[in-house]
Amino acid sequence: MPSPAEDGVDSSAPSFPEGPEVLHYRLLKRTRDMFLHNRSVRAADNEQSQRVLLSAKIRAEYASVVDLPPPSLPPPAKRSALEGTSGEHMAVEVHDITAGVPETTTTTTTTTTAVTGTHPFPARPGVLLSENTAVVQEASKSSLEKAIEAIPPSATASEAQKQAWGIVAYKKAAGIPERLSGTSASTSRALSIRRKELEQPTWHPPWKLMRVISGHTGWVRSVAMDPTNEWFVTGSADRTLKIWDLASGTLKLTLTGHVSTVRGVVVSERHPYLFSVGEDKTVKCWDLEQNKVIRSYHGHLSGVYCVALHPTIDVLVTGSRDSTIRVWDVRTKSQIHALSGHSNTVCTVATQSTDPQVISGSMDHFVKLWDLGAGRCAATLTNHKKSVRSAIVHPTEYTMASASADNIKKWKFPEGSFLQNISGQRAVLNALAVNRDNVLVAGADNGNMDFFDWKTGYNFQQMQTRVQPGSLESEAGIFGMAFDRTGSRLIVGEADKSIKVYKEDDTATLETHPIHWNPSAARDRYQFPPSLQSCACANRERLS
Repeated sequence: MPSPAEDGVDSSAPSFPEGPEVLHYRLLKRTRDMFLHNRSVRAADNEQSQRVLLSAKIRAEYASVVDLPPPSLPPPAKRSALEGTSGEHMAVEVHDITAGVPETTTTTTTTTTAVTGTHPFPARPGVLLSENTAVVQEASKSSLEKAIEAIPPSATASEAQKQAWGIVAYKKAAGIPERLSGTSASTSRALSIRRKELEQPTWHPPWKLMRVISGHTGWVRSVAMDPTNEWFVTGSADRTLKIWDLASGTLKLTLTGHVSTVRGVVVSERHPYLFSVGEDKTVKCWDLEQNKVIRSYHGHLSGVYCVALHPTIDVLVTGSRDSTIRVWDVRTKSQIHALSGHSNTVCTVATQSTDPQVISGSMDHFVKLWDLGAGRCAATLTNHKKSVRSAIVHPTEYTMASASADNIKKWKFPEGSFLQNISGQRAVLNALAVNRDNVLVAGADNGNMDFFDWKTGYNFQQMQTRVQPGSLESEAGIFGMAFDRTGSRLIVGEADKSIKVYKEDDTATLETHPIHWNPSAARDRYQFPPSLQSCACANRERLS
């Protein structure tokens, strides 16, 4: 026989072409071949192994019923009456399933008679267990049966048995019928009804155009409401701020001072101040009693695109094209924090009194939640795939919504847990607004306005804005919107240099504008990513 060296194989270098699992299998096979001469004869089963295997199976499947108490006997009077009618005393062999099992801590009512035998029930209807049953000799048991009976109950089974008997005793004492025990059909039915009620959207009346206001000579980029609900202010690309009367729509005041487009405005609820930011890198504080600038906040290195005021403390938050969010002290003009973390223009900021107190959205597709006290990012939400241009905090709930070109996403504070997608728009979303009646409005670059139910995301109205006479059709863009303090008026700033005021249709009813809600389709839309939505729709059509 030629050696490995003669075949040109180096025996000093081990080779494992088939892996260690194959070699291990071959080693076991050689061992079996060495000690087993006749492969056709099946190896004898080990009785002890079979006993252990059977004991383990019984314990796993019947551990919860091994420790059941023996059947209780009826009262002596009823037993004697039944025995008299039967006319005979029959000895019934009954097998005690608790024989040989160590006693557990479960307290049960025991009788003075030990009932033994091969069956735990009477031989036929009408024959009761009696004291004479005790004289019946116990049936013979094999060694395997004795081993099975000697299996001690596990601690889990004993604890489960205690809880089960405790629940039964409580329900008997409370008079609860046994058919209602456990997870009943009525409970499941109630849960399903409740689930349907939660999915049903609230009916909202449709909105209609109430007034068109003209006065700006540039795009209207921002809108803000007065806390007294008497007037509102708009900022425009014509570098001015204009204050309008809400009831009549007439111009009350024009403020000049910016040298570039005004991108954001906000009115203080604590002081008679108005704050504005623009592409000229400036942040200005206007005194509405003197109608002039009293403070300027310097620090941004590029255009400032958004502004928000903290609701409870004198803190101003601004977001800029330099990818930073700066926190200012309103009174001293000093910069408290320069929050860095975004890699592109910060388009929107929002504030609230509870953590996270600052929320920002950027063109880097991210929404960030900031810890105002520590001056650092607390969470980064990466679900959006397009630039986040607007974010809004719900006035009463602990939730928020962010808008992007892909869809609107709803989040829950404080961790920023994702709740649902609100889809429907097919354009770049520039503005969001929500009122206390849970009406969410989204405005897009192409002039589309979509009205949603905040709870369910139901799109109950779609509207296309109409440009002013003399404007181009491409100027039907929406840049800013805000509800008044009552939530009954919606002010919208548009690219055709106009301001439009919308209100609810008072003549609409549920009969004239019914709800067309398909929760299954909406659920599919929320669960499937955009790349798989077409596949899901095709499968649903094929099945229907």
